[in-house]
Amino acid sequence: MASLNLNLFHHTCLPSSSFRTRCSLLSPNSSINLPSFHRTHNPSLSLVVKSAAADTSVADPPDTLSSLKLNLLSAVSGLNRGLAANEDDLRKADDAAKELEAAGGLVDLSADIDKLQGRWKLIYSSAFSSRTLGGSRPGPPTGRLLPITLGQVFQRIDILSKDFDNIVEVQLGAPWPLPPLDATATLAHKFELIGSSKIKIIFQKTTVKTAGNLSQLPPFELPRLPDSFRPPSNTGSGEFEVTYLDTDTRVTRGDRGELRVFVIS
Repeated sequence: MASLNLNLFHHTCLPSSSFRTRCSLLSPNSSINLPSFHRTHNPSLSLVVKSAAADTSVADPPDTLSSLKLNLLSAVSGLNRGLAANEDDLRKADDAAKELEAAGGLVDLSADIDKLQGRWKLIYSSAFSSRTLGGSRPGPPTGRLLPITLGQVFQRIDILSKDFDNIVEVQLGAPWPLPPLDATATLAHKFELIGSSKIKIIFQKTTVKTAGNLSQLPPFELPRLPDSFRPPSNTGSGEFEVTYLDTDTRVTRGDRGELRVFVIS
C-alpha cells in the first residue's frame, strides 16, 4: 500500500425528443417560404426572417451534449474502469471524449469552480490499461503475482478548504485459509488552479482504513518516504486539465496524457 501513487483522479442520458421538432423547423416548406418574404423588399422584415433562419440552423446545445455524453459513457462501459481496455477501446474512448470536449468548449474554472465541488466517481481511466494501479506512474500491478483487486475509486473535492482526496477501495489477496483484506486508502492532497482549466495537486498524506472483519481497527497513516529517497518521477504532485465539466460529468487529461472520466456520486 505504501507504493500506491494514484493521481486518479451509470447516468444514462437519452437523446431529447425535441430533435423531431427542430427537424420540422428546417423542413423543405420552411426553406421555400423564406424567399417569398424577401421579395417584399421590406428591409426590416427581411432582417427578422434572416435572423430566425439563422436561429433554427443552430443545434440545441443541451441535446447535443447529452447525446455526446451518452456516446462517451457507452464507449467506456464494460471496460472495468479501463483495466480491461485494449488499443481499440482506448481509441474509441478518446475519440468520444474529444467530440464532447469540442462541443462543450473551453472550461473556465475561475467562473465554474463550484461545479468541482463534491464526490466524484471514476468510471474510466486510460492509464489503467497499463495493468498497474499507478497507471502511467509507478504502482503495484494487478494480477497473479500480487493479487490486488481494485474496487471503487472516488475523488472528493472541497473548493473552500482546497482539499482534493483520491479515495481508493482495494482488496488484498491472502494465502488460504486467510480471508482477503478489504481496505480503503485515502490519498490526501491540496489543490490550486494554475490556469483557466488546469489544476495542480500537492500530496499531503495517505491514510488507510480496513473494512470487513477488521473494520474495528482505527485508520492509520502510511509513512512517507523522504524527498531524497523518492524517485524523480514521484514528486508528490501532479497536474491535469479539466477538458469538460458540467453538473454531473467531468473529463480530465493528465500531465502524462491520461484520459479520465468521472460522474458525480
